[in-house]
Amino acid sequence: MKLHVFNPEHDIALAANLSNFTAPHAGRALRADLGFLPAIWADEQDAVLVDDIDDTRQRWADCMIRNGLQYPELKWVTLHDLHALHLDAVSPWGWDLALRAQLLRYGVKAELLPTVDEIEQIRCLSHRQQAADILKELHEMQGTTGEAFCCQNVDEIEEKVNQYHHIVLKAPWSSSGRGVRFVEGSMNASMRRWAERVVQSQGGIMVEPCYNKVEDFAMEFFSDGLGHVDYQGLSVFKTTHGAYVGNVLATEEIKQQMLSRYIPISVLMEVKERLCFLTATLFQNRYAGPFGVDMMVIRETATGDTLLHPCVEINVRRTMGHVALALAKHEKGPQRIMRVALSGRYELNVEIDDDEEHHHCNDA
Repeated sequence: MKLHVFNPEHDIALAANLSNFTAPHAGRALRADLGFLPAIWADEQDAVLVDDIDDTRQRWADCMIRNGLQYPELKWVTLHDLHALHLDAVSPWGWDLALRAQLLRYGVKAELLPTVDEIEQIRCLSHRQQAADILKELHEMQGTTGEAFCCQNVDEIEEKVNQYHHIVLKAPWSSSGRGVRFVEGSMNASMRRWAERVVQSQGGIMVEPCYNKVEDFAMEFFSDGLGHVDYQGLSVFKTTHGAYVGNVLATEEIKQQMLSRYIPISVLMEVKERLCFLTATLFQNRYAGPFGVDMMVIRETATGDTLLHPCVEINVRRTMGHVALALAKHEKGPQRIMRVALSGRYELNVEIDDDEEHHHCNDA
């Protein structure tokens, strides 16, 4: 039996790097309301850790009916059930010190969990510097672009402002639009103080030119930790102000067609192969599990040409793109979109994609 855990507060916990960590209210609410998510990809003999079994059972049934889905009900368990389970493995959304400490407290055997040193390796791999290093290996490819720098103080940041005029500042560890600021022209006092706090707490700050973004998407992968990475599929998603909104559920061919309006499929496939090679080396003996690489299509102001930014961020964890890929395996009929909606409580909704016609039209 494998234990699955949906811990969406993972990125914030990783930044805090504490065994005793209390997630913000939104993170706790998301975990409670959507704790059933692993049932979409788990095997029938597995267990899913939830806050409240009766509430989860009802919310899972409502989700199935509302979205026209059919999945078997798995074994729901709470923290207090863990000591009595005969587990073979644990599969969380992402590994951090807080989750490890919590599972240990409730009786999960240490040999099923990563060590503190192994979690530190995962944390290092999740630093945005890793994405910047991979980007250096990719952005010289034809049809691609992108730069990212790690600055150690505000003076270095201001040099980048003078060089690029419009930049994005990113905390090395952050999530869903948190820890991201935009600077145009110059830094005001408030921005300087924020940047100084990030540098002091996280050892540096990432700086990127601000690109004219046309489309967000990602590639999803799985690392065996032994030096091999499997490509799982494309994740075409929508964001608002940097925050995740939803994922398109479609075949790989359709998603490629959507992106081919901007980027040749041959470029996408070459980037995919290069990423499999580069991340296999990066993760060997350091990380086994799902991960995603965020990308974007950008438009050059001077020429109007569209280019691929092939490595905006590496998420060393499961992503909503992996959820969408799991759901899409069972999708038939009209193209749909998977959304996480907040209506009193968080809900998973799978709806007809109103933008489908737009996705398939030719740019005139």
